[in-house]
Amino acid sequence: MHSSEFSESLIVHFRRAELLREEAVQLRTLDLNSHQLCDLELLLNRGYYPLNGYLSQADYNSVLERMELSDGSVWPMPVCLDVSASTAAQLSPGQRIALNDQEGFQLAILTIGEIWQPDKLLEAAAVYGTTDPQQHPGVKHLLQQTGECYLSGVVEGVSLPIHYDFRDLRLTPSETHRRFTLYGWRRILGFHTREYLHCAHREMVLAAAREIGASIFLHPVVGLEHPGRRDHYTQVHCYQEFVTQFPANMILLGITPLADRFAGPREALWHAMIRKNFGCSHFMVAADHGDPFAGAGQDLFYPPRAAQQLVAEMSPRTRIEMVPEQAMGYVEAKAQYVFLDKVSDDEEVKNITSSELKRRLEWGLDIPEWYSFANVVDELRKAFPPRSQQGFTVFLTGLSGSGKSTIAKVLMVRFMEMRDRPVTLLDGDIVRKNLSSELNFSKEHRDLNVTRIGFVASEITKNGGIALCAPIAPYEEPRSANRELISRYGGYIEIHVATPLEICEQRDRKGLYAKAREGLVKGVTGISDPYITPSSPELTIDTSQLTPAEAVQEIMLYLEEQGYIR
Repeated sequence: MHSSEFSESLIVHFRRAELLREEAVQLRTLDLNSHQLCDLELLLNRGYYPLNGYLSQADYNSVLERMELSDGSVWPMPVCLDVSASTAAQLSPGQRIALNDQEGFQLAILTIGEIWQPDKLLEAAAVYGTTDPQQHPGVKHLLQQTGECYLSGVVEGVSLPIHYDFRDLRLTPSETHRRFTLYGWRRILGFHTREYLHCAHREMVLAAAREIGASIFLHPVVGLEHPGRRDHYTQVHCYQEFVTQFPANMILLGITPLADRFAGPREALWHAMIRKNFGCSHFMVAADHGDPFAGAGQDLFYPPRAAQQLVAEMSPRTRIEMVPEQAMGYVEAKAQYVFLDKVSDDEEVKNITSSELKRRLEWGLDIPEWYSFANVVDELRKAFPPRSQQGFTVFLTGLSGSGKSTIAKVLMVRFMEMRDRPVTLLDGDIVRKNLSSELNFSKEHRDLNVTRIGFVASEITKNGGIALCAPIAPYEEPRSANRELISRYGGYIEIHVATPLEICEQRDRKGLYAKAREGLVKGVTGISDPYITPSSPELTIDTSQLTPAEAVQEIMLYLEEQGYIR
């Protein structure tokens, strides 16, 4: 769905909003997830201009094939409202539904245009360039977390999603347009980021702005979790400190919610068009812009500079100029940052990678003045304390009778004796009784039980405690999900208690294996259900070779070596 004329927002007049709220009492409601809320907010505030709702099937197909809407307007990213097949079966074209936030607060009313089941593999290939969820996180999200059916239709906004934080920075396109006019800015360089910014970024942005004679709109993306970052509060505080390093009246900071797709060149073009809607005349594009592995120290998914080429090629149609982001490095002999392509062979360039920065923070090591600003480092040190002050999770996985619970209990005593952090034991049987009593032992419910444990452990870790988890956890997927979740907040130490099945059967205090062998109970891991060995645990322990005290000693030595305990 798209409109030919720009309006300030899709939020209706307050008198119309009153009528919509009354109407919504009788309507079916949908509570949107965090990705959907990001899309709705940018639809409502016109960050997604020319869209005035979710794409029709014709527009969706056209976007996949040609990166444009069916009327020929450039638009590179499918924006549809995904729902489960069961929800879609209860809806029909022409029906009006209320769109709410996760607390049930009404944001908009959607008049459904079409309901269809997309070919997600086709979408993955067109948008991301692969259909393999293991190769691309965007494909993984599309195939595993997005609903089976899509809705199209026009939205009428009642309210923008409510944010209680950084309200003065959450500028809408109409507000940024007004600011730029007020400041007398006509040439504005938009800078998209979701990373922490340091000295090199300042020099790079200033050099680009000088070259094109533009002011700077720093427009970072906040709101969704990303690996390697703490909460968005830390992020925004770092950006606030970063902008103080610029000359007065040269830079404006605004923040936006955006559900990144990491679709490489398409992503960069999408980001550029969004910044055009916010009033920018130029947009800075990195060589690896929109790549899922940018800055991760691994091979890029998309060809270098492909994003820059696409944004530059499309600029006559999008009316926003591409400015290439040029990498800089610190030359100590000159005590200044220089463009890497201008460095001579005899000059040594210094740099600290994101992973090296994280390591220095975790070990309480020095971060040089040439690399980052003191105030930014102070903010980062609050969010990334040394490992000895962080929360962490010890996740023991193995067969029933392998010794997980015994090890966890002995570990708990050792940590309680240390008295430096609160300790919580999440034993498999105790969790089953108190947290997951309604679950059975199907694969789906086993996975749900393990991810519930992971959620509780992540909250404990986030708040500086120690979580000791000892479920069987037979499958790799929920274990990986827990690692990804908990690692955002602190340490995650997976321990495979690899005691052989025959030893576990000999111990069999619960008589579980004996009943399984006789066919009296089904779904027993190791007998009738598989146990998938962890692919890369931090430690592997066999309690047929070690006493519980020896096993715990091995874990404590590892934790000390890694800096989690002193």
